Amino acid sequence: MASKNQLLDMTPIGMIFKVLKSAADTDGKSLDLHWELLPKCNTVKPMIHIHPHAIETYEVLEGEMEFFIKDKWVAAGKGDKVTIPIGVAHTFRNPSDNVVTVFNTHQPALRMENYFEDLCNGVNKLSDNGKSVEMNLKAMLHLSVLMNKYRQEIISTNPPDAVIRTLGFIGKMLKIKIE
Repeated sequence: MASKNQLLDMTPIGMIFKVLKSAADTDGKSLDLHWELLPKCNTVKPMIHIHPHAIETYEVLEGEMEFFIKDKWVAAGKGDKVTIPIGVAHTFRNPSDNVVTVFNTHQPALRMENYFEDLCNGVNKLSDNGKSVEMNLKAMLHLSVLMNKYRQEIISTNPPDAVIRTLGFIGKMLKIKIE
């Protein structure tokens, strides 16, 4: 379980999250995060996904970034707010050379804080001395096991869910564990 002010440092994939309010702080109503998206974060084949039971909101605090919503990219800058309804395919990226800061919420919180903690642990375990994570077969298997664990919170649409489910099954058979 995440706790208030906990830092989730995923620098190898260009993200640093700080927990502003955990699910425990909001009685499960939301998970509130402060993000730092490093330059060029999520610009190479970002995973498009849905949240089948939660609304996600973003408020850009500093910088400029882009959101993929349904079927197109939308630019957003300081002060812009973006709300993603339940079940709408989306992702984000920071194509700029500057750090972007974002206030992010998931409503309700569900187990998103656990997902982010497990993602952080996996990213750091798979990273090349904390520098980067190559999206090779090992990383895809690990991510797929993670995604299958949190199907109530997040489901990939690109790559397709069937691929993620299959790779997750293979990953479990190979005894890849999410810790």
